[in-house]
Amino acid sequence: MTEYANQPDFSFPLFVPGSRPERIAKAWVAGTDAIIVDLEDAVAAADKQSARLAVSGAITERPTVTTYLRINGVETPWYDQDLELLTGVPFHGVVLPKAETADQLAALRRRLQPGQKIIALIETARGVANVRAIAPEADRLAFGSIDYCADMGLEHTKTALLHARSEIVLAARIAGIGGPLDGITTATDDAAVIQQDAAHSAELGFAGKLLIHPAQLLPARQGFAPSSDEIAWAEQVIDAVTDSGAARVNGQMVDAPVITRARALLARQDALS
Repeated sequence: MTEYANQPDFSFPLFVPGSRPERIAKAWVAGTDAIIVDLEDAVAAADKQSARLAVSGAITERPTVTTYLRINGVETPWYDQDLELLTGVPFHGVVLPKAETADQLAALRRRLQPGQKIIALIETARGVANVRAIAPEADRLAFGSIDYCADMGLEHTKTALLHARSEIVLAARIAGIGGPLDGITTATDDAAVIQQDAAHSAELGFAGKLLIHPAQLLPARQGFAPSSDEIAWAEQVIDAVTDSGAARVNGQMVDAPVITRARALLARQDALS
């Protein structure tokens, strides 16, 4: 495999309900690079404690697949007990829902074990407004688009979400952290919709997507992969590059930014192949 550029760190984490611990082992072998055990939206209030106990029993050794715990929000009565679970179970990191301030992340970081990562889930108007301050405190950003629409009173459409998505991508780039993860697609059995949503995420600069069903993994990866036409163009550009850094491809001048774009496309193809 040829190295054309620094390989993007694409990720397609799969949510697993904390109240269904038998699904954790199945998720580990589903083909995804990461899973998120969910104690927040997937678990009813009355079941939080039993879900914690079930998760603790299901994960007794450090998983080979990167495994995060989505805890309940800072303002909830379950937050502190969820953090205690992170000290006793070998999770690779934590997903903080409704992340809204840098201080929240800094306080969370102080309570984590060495090496545990933070994914800050941006789901509210306040979170989007503060995302440039939040990003440097996180290891990665993710977009909770459905909760964001509920908070803002928006329709869940590409147009309505364009500003928030662009702001999250920009914040991650300014902070120098990995590309953010886009929100879920609620359709689990419509591969075309999932692929289209993923392609839109890739177009805007996201580096992965949150998933809720194993069937979403393949179309999501396909949506992020460059098209055959893009790959053919990128290979032409790289083949035509001269020592001066400029070239002509199909009668058009190619300079440094275009070459960078071509290398990025080929790196994305390598990363997703």
